[in-house]
Amino acid sequence: ELFVHSASLPTHSPSLCGMFGPMTHHLERLLNSSKKIHDLTNEELVNFAAVEDKLESLPDIQHTAAHFKTLKVNESFLQLYVDTESFRLHVDWLKAAKENFSLPFVADESASSHLLHLSGLIKRSLHQINEEVPQLTAPSLPVIINSFNALTFSIEISERLQVFCICSKRILRHFHRLSRCPKH
Repeated sequence: ELFVHSASLPTHSPSLCGMFGPMTHHLERLLNSSKKIHDLTNEELVNFAAVEDKLESLPDIQHTAAHFKTLKVNESFLQLYVDTESFRLHVDWLKAAKENFSLPFVADESASSHLLHLSGLIKRSLHQINEEVPQLTAPSLPVIINSFNALTFSIEISERLQVFCICSKRILRHFHRLSRCPKH
């Protein structure tokens, strides 16, 4: 039987406290980039409201207010790492497809860069709380057959990534408050 130490309240760790700010910064930048991945206006997005999501391998972020009462530092950081890496793989896959169809991919590059930085910060945080960094396997992603297909995947990734950023920022703020880190 495996037992995993799980802490609901972070201990005051100056090094972990120093990670909340940079992680939040990258999440804010990522949120801005994620809104531009599909390169559509809000009026244009309305036309895609009925299009079904097709990327089952994307993280499905669902946090309720009640969920925050049960958050554990190590479990939350592990999930944050897994989700960050999953989004990074999806964004890089989308960027490659956009390049193939000569579509703009500047926002994808920016998002990928912030996901990479965020992943590194989470990895360092996991080491600081003596948690093993999980080995991940790449998801099986569909072939993008045309630019319209790339656009619909862009919208789906953009929307899910925005939810991820908002929820992750809330989780980090929650742990920052509980850990009694000094305010800047």
